[in-house]
Amino acid sequence: MIQEVRQWIDEIQTLQQKLAQMQQERDEALASANQWRQRYEAEAQQRRAEACLAQQQIQALNAELQQADAIAIHTRMTPAYERQIQQQVQQVQNPEALKEQLVQALVECDRLSQALKQEQTNHAETRQSLTATLGDTVDRLAQARKAQQEQSQLKTISVSHELALYQPES
Repeated sequence: MIQEVRQWIDEIQTLQQKLAQMQQERDEALASANQWRQRYEAEAQQRRAEACLAQQQIQALNAELQQADAIAIHTRMTPAYERQIQQQVQQVQNPEALKEQLVQALVECDRLSQALKQEQTNHAETRQSLTATLGDTVDRLAQARKAQQEQSQLKTISVSHELALYQPES
């Protein structure tokens, strides 16, 4: 009987060791699963951020494309103007006159290109000076408000001090 009890105790101890080992393996598996879940969530969050950024870039590019299309529409020649140019070319009889008109057109194109560049430069300078002026104005306004608040506080302190001087002592 003692032998049977001994066997039972040995078997219980073996089962307890196996149970402890299984619990340890379970804990390790849970920890590993947690780490994988965290990695997956970080990766998913990164992918969502990248998708959002890509969507913003697509929207910006679409807006830029629409703007470019609008500019292209405005810069295209109208059919009437194109017919007028074709009539002018057809009226020219000799190649020398055509060459002269081509030279004049190229000179005019160059002049207009230079005028456009100058206008763009002037626009940039104006924008920069207006931005600087606006910044200076905001700074001056903030200084004026601060000075006004300080004066208001000084008046309040002065009035409270005068009131304290005129109050009879008990």
